[in-house]
Amino acid sequence: MHVMLLSCCVLVLLMPGPCFTAPTFMPVGEISPSTEPQVDLKLATEYLQQYYNLQEEPMGRIKRSSPIFTSKVKDMQIFFGLNATGALDSDTLEVMSTPRCGVPDVEELSLIQGTRWNKNVITYSIGRYTRDLPRYTVDSLVDSAFSVWARASGLTFVRSHTRSADIMVEFLTNQHGDLYPFDGPRGTLAHAFGPGLGVGGDTHFDDDEHWTAGETGFNLFIVAAHEFGHALGLKHSTNPESLMYPTYKSSRPANILSREDVANINALYSPVRGRPGYFSRYGSQYNPWVSGSLVPRLMQNKCDADLTFDAVSTLGDATFFFKERYLWIKHNEQYDIKEGPITNFMPKIETSIDAAFWVPRRSTAYLIHESMFWTVRGSLVKGKPRALSHFGFPAWVQDVDAAVHIVKTGRTLFFMHDIYWSYNENRRVMDFGYPKYIGEDFPGVNTTINAALYKDGFIHFFVGPQVYKFDYTQKYVVGVEKANSWLGC
Repeated sequence: MHVMLLSCCVLVLLMPGPCFTAPTFMPVGEISPSTEPQVDLKLATEYLQQYYNLQEEPMGRIKRSSPIFTSKVKDMQIFFGLNATGALDSDTLEVMSTPRCGVPDVEELSLIQGTRWNKNVITYSIGRYTRDLPRYTVDSLVDSAFSVWARASGLTFVRSHTRSADIMVEFLTNQHGDLYPFDGPRGTLAHAFGPGLGVGGDTHFDDDEHWTAGETGFNLFIVAAHEFGHALGLKHSTNPESLMYPTYKSSRPANILSREDVANINALYSPVRGRPGYFSRYGSQYNPWVSGSLVPRLMQNKCDADLTFDAVSTLGDATFFFKERYLWIKHNEQYDIKEGPITNFMPKIETSIDAAFWVPRRSTAYLIHESMFWTVRGSLVKGKPRALSHFGFPAWVQDVDAAVHIVKTGRTLFFMHDIYWSYNENRRVMDFGYPKYIGEDFPGVNTTINAALYKDGFIHFFVGPQVYKFDYTQKYVVGVEKANSWLGC
């Protein structure tokens, strides 16, 4: 079972923005679908891309008459109980313009059903608070939101004052280290991860929003109760009376849960099941996570003196460290480090990553595994993996050890054993005369390279448990440090 953003539960009004680049929220009373056909098509296209996995057309334009587009419109109409015509009628556009949660309604969402904590006593902790409400009010509203689920099930929620709690609750802004950035006022409200290792259960609220305890602004109790449903393993409901329905409502009945909500939470947690599940993120030496089979994996020790990385790359304003099927994310403006299986953050990637690089001018990262690579743009893995031969390698090259993009030259360097290639990102072709020997052009780095990162004019070569800082202009090694020092060890 993948742990993924079970909600990116973002309560939003969809204006522009592919999944995880949140659209803009507007109060319901201010919404009226556009009468402009092109505006309607843009709204629908972005909505379907975010929530119904509509893929971009090869030429970059999508027509409303396209069979794929029509099919996705019908999927959306069926989900919301509309007349499934496949046409962008007024009822369909009205739903597409309504504030809602940002988790997709179909496909990948179905992979989440059944994910649960392997216990009935669950801890939570509140990290950073909002500026909008006194701390004691936030404490009370969060406690009340958990109590909604406690009263309906056999679950008990215990507040912890450490970061080792199962569910971390925090108010954050913009990029905050988990690949799902907030977008400022009147956009994404909150998101939550499903149960699991690392970020599993974590629930984040956008502190650029106006949080309240009433019907003005955004009611923290209502949003938190919905998000905690996701943090416990519940998915969205097609029932408008359910708390887990995708759209946000500023007012709710005294009994906030529907019968369906109660049935679903008890189906997951009562009675306690004997099958493998998740433990408190640091409560046990072994933290099971699922990738094809229920096999427990040893949680990685980032301060192991012999720690090595398979790939290191910038993605946006964070640095990603890959080892086997595990990942650490160090946000450049945050002190804490997110970690967990790669599938926690990128559900489509169920393998290790051998090499990775970031091209800033495209805001795009490329993650390589053996002879294939994925494209990551924004916070999304775009489409299916493609062949490494796309870059112009000869047929005998079936894997690379490391890759790094040099902003200054516009070249991406690919390293394999004792040779390397130079790829021109502007012309999108391999430079003439390659491959060349690594030892000749990078004196002092005379061994197989595990990973490479370009930062502040230097290439950092990760070789075993060490990192060589290489001056790319002067062509010599200026320093050596431990690889785990990059994770604060």
